[in-house]
Amino acid sequence: MGVLGVADTLASRLSRPGERVLVVDDLEFVDTETVAVLDAVRRRTKRPMIVTMSESSISPVAQPAVLSPGPEARVHLNPLRYEQVNELLTDILGSPADADTTARILTKSAGNPRLVVRIAETASLSGLIVLRQGQWHMTGETLWNEHLHGTVESLLEGLEPDELTGLQAMAIAGTTPLDVLQQVVHSDVLDRLEQRGLISVLEDLHNTVCASITPPVLADYFRGQRVLTSRRVLKSRITRALSGLPQESHVDVNSADSLMRVLAALRLERSSDAAAARHFHEQVSVLERQRYELWNADRSVSNAVALLKVYWGSPIDASRIERVLSQTLTSEGESCDLLFLAFTKALWGIHKGKGLDSAAGALRSFGEERPKWSAEAEAAELFLVASYDRMPENLDELFARLHDRHPESGVISSIRGILELYRFNPSAALKAIDTSGGLKGIPGIEPFIRGMALFTSGRAEESIVFALDQRTEARRKLDQFGMVSNTYVAAQALIYRGYFDDAEYLMGSVFAMGRPGFLVASLHDAMLRLAGLRTATSAILPAATLATQARREAEDIGPLPGTARGVYELVAARPLIPAVFDGKAAKLIQRQLERGYVLEAIYSALFFTCLLPGRKVLELLRQTLKEYAPSTSHDQLLAIAGAVVEDDYQMLGVLLEHYEPDADFYQVRMLLRGAFKRYAFVDNTIGAAAMDRAYSMFATRFPSPDEPVAFSSGSYSPLTVREIEIAALAGHRSNPEIAEHLGISIRTVESHISNALRKTGSPSRTALFDLVRDSAPFREKRPSE
Repeated sequence: MGVLGVADTLASRLSRPGERVLVVDDLEFVDTETVAVLDAVRRRTKRPMIVTMSESSISPVAQPAVLSPGPEARVHLNPLRYEQVNELLTDILGSPADADTTARILTKSAGNPRLVVRIAETASLSGLIVLRQGQWHMTGETLWNEHLHGTVESLLEGLEPDELTGLQAMAIAGTTPLDVLQQVVHSDVLDRLEQRGLISVLEDLHNTVCASITPPVLADYFRGQRVLTSRRVLKSRITRALSGLPQESHVDVNSADSLMRVLAALRLERSSDAAAARHFHEQVSVLERQRYELWNADRSVSNAVALLKVYWGSPIDASRIERVLSQTLTSEGESCDLLFLAFTKALWGIHKGKGLDSAAGALRSFGEERPKWSAEAEAAELFLVASYDRMPENLDELFARLHDRHPESGVISSIRGILELYRFNPSAALKAIDTSGGLKGIPGIEPFIRGMALFTSGRAEESIVFALDQRTEARRKLDQFGMVSNTYVAAQALIYRGYFDDAEYLMGSVFAMGRPGFLVASLHDAMLRLAGLRTATSAILPAATLATQARREAEDIGPLPGTARGVYELVAARPLIPAVFDGKAAKLIQRQLERGYVLEAIYSALFFTCLLPGRKVLELLRQTLKEYAPSTSHDQLLAIAGAVVEDDYQMLGVLLEHYEPDADFYQVRMLLRGAFKRYAFVDNTIGAAAMDRAYSMFATRFPSPDEPVAFSSGSYSPLTVREIEIAALAGHRSNPEIAEHLGISIRTVESHISNALRKTGSPSRTALFDLVRDSAPFREKRPSE
């Protein structure tokens, strides 16, 4: 037909009545004849056109004939987040990937969807990832394979020789301050590479502007066998230039600032390039390698401790840990370092599945060999027993005896602080760390204790500010232990206050670093489950979530919220009969209390009560708070929950009318939404309507953009109770019949049906009926049934 013939045909299609638009995917691959057709059609019809192209192709040479006419809006899509990469991998590979594999693919692709798919597919083809027990796992330390050469070379197509050389220099140098990098790569070359989207520029915590290659898979290509200049000469030049890299300077962090400041900083981080997280991960890897090489040259206790402190937070290299624990020369060394070594050995034994008895035995042996530090060894053993078995009943007596033997010990005080958190005694936890003489042997645990104590004492906003400031400080110090532990605290507090999006970003930034080591591995698992809760509740059917990446060997009961599986698995199982849910939840909370994990029991009960309120769980919550936390203020929430489970609508109205916003504001909103679901699931139309009105009135009085977590009651969830009821009748009754049946006017019926059609996008009342008939609790049986 020729260009004009095709243009005539397409223009006639676009000129038909209705809203029509041209969409062109991957414009850079479209041939010139098709470009001419598109240009002609766009000019004739004046229809809008949406064009997608890779960022590096948006330049004056890329199909200007199509891009130039008419108004333009250029939109750069944000890179995929961790949870989105996980979903994409599950889709293309057929099964989810584990946490480390997901994190590595996200890092190497920089969140580019096309690269995510390509890296995953080629890694599977090359045997670099394998399917084991329903998850994809890496078989080695790299995802680079020969099938990626073509993908990378297509990204580099059209680059000038000096640009290719510049990229190779950056691959060797890693993330580097811009002023240092300009000594080996001309600034004009860097500008051109940045315009092509191949360089990521960021400002670090010392206000130093740094640059790195993006996506990082390009660096793997240049570090491989295919090089364009002499690596040895180039590396020598870069090493000389980098020798002038300024040393780190201490940055004071003011932790007493406002919530709005830390949230604004967090949201700025969210909107910026993801290179900062990759930069941190790269620096931690360099630090680990340097400390291992130092230990390998001198296998002293101090060098071993310096390396093992990295593994307490960063991904574990099992072979190196085994070597360090077995080959370190322990004949000399400070006692505090030897205690840390023994503590780490005990934790490693638990990590490897050797059991609690074996780990406790290692600590007892240390105490027998060094009687002056036997109190610390007993405290460490007490921590392991409390964390992996149950809380001892005579805790006060035990700590009094240990304190008498070594009153100045920071180790004993910090361990007491953790266990006081387990039994929901935040004031005692704060007192323990405030009166300690130092925290030798347990690095980075004090900020975690303080942040959790602030949160559990009802000071959620202070907890958020403190934990986010500590996270910033941990990033500056390359302390992944602090990054994970303080992110856990901040995420718990943010979600309690309803800041779900901020919490999910925070947790995703931790997931992108890979599975951490030792103690914080349980906090990592807790955040995976926490990140999966919204999907588990909102999906109409049980759905795979990030929680599938958490370790499966964890118990149902744990010392801190989310570190065990029980709460998440009960929610994910979706026992939507309220009485069944209430009974199972109450049994789980009873088991938590029997193990002495009061903190987990209270927050589990709060969550269950608000998600799907029930009489048994509410009574347990009241009793536990009365016994363990009489000063904690949840009075308004408990009163409202009591009115809900007792079906006392009049009292509920009074309580909501006099409600004053407090720390439980988000929980009250969640409770009212959960109360609606509770009635809807058992076909209680009157109760559901009352709860829907109560929630609407509360939301009008206290507007909030955050939608509370709630179980999905089906695909009709955007509809009100009355709209659901009328939609269930609309398929086989006329408007007058519905009006007569419900005792309302025909105009009201018409209004409700119109609103329901608009909300659901259904083309007809029959389609609306089909949408709700299988799941609506208000479904009316037809005469034939």
